[in-house]
Amino acid sequence: MTKIAIVYHSGYGHTERQARAVEEGARSVEQSVVSLIPVAQAEHRRAELDAADAIVFGCPTYVGSLSAAMKSFMESTSRTWAAQGWKDKLAAGFTNSGSPSGDKFNTLVDLAAFAAQHGMVWVGLGLLPRYRDEQGREINRSGSFLGATAQSPGVDHANEPGEDDLQTARLLGRRVAQAAARWTK
Repeated sequence: MTKIAIVYHSGYGHTERQARAVEEGARSVEQSVVSLIPVAQAEHRRAELDAADAIVFGCPTYVGSLSAAMKSFMESTSRTWAAQGWKDKLAAGFTNSGSPSGDKFNTLVDLAAFAAQHGMVWVGLGLLPRYRDEQGREINRSGSFLGATAQSPGVDHANEPGEDDLQTARLLGRRVAQAAARWTK
């Protein structure tokens, strides 16, 4: 059994939809136990993070960087960092913004650097850019390799991010769960 925790911040619901897609992908791997943890609950659910084999971090990209709520959570992990409590856990990340670029890469780099500071091992997306799957969805349409990205240009929570981006998030979740199963053997 592998344990995957997904810690996320979502300001308008878009990144939560992406987090739930990552969760769905991770759950699709046999014997994966997945915890979906809103960043506001992370401090009270620290035991789940500490017990996880992999932690996936996700937040919106605001003004070209990660959200303040995610940054605050990251800073709250200093005791875990000092004790090397997450060393050798797997890590991955995802983000969402309103524009095609939105400087989402900066957010993924911040998340990857945070994981590296903790001694974690980063799992990239592992997908070629802009290919169509069997259902005609355009997977990894932004061409990211570091993590899953999504675009939500409006405020309609029901339709954004779109199915292409949600499927990319599911594939990230699946990849992390598969990697965690191999990593913990």
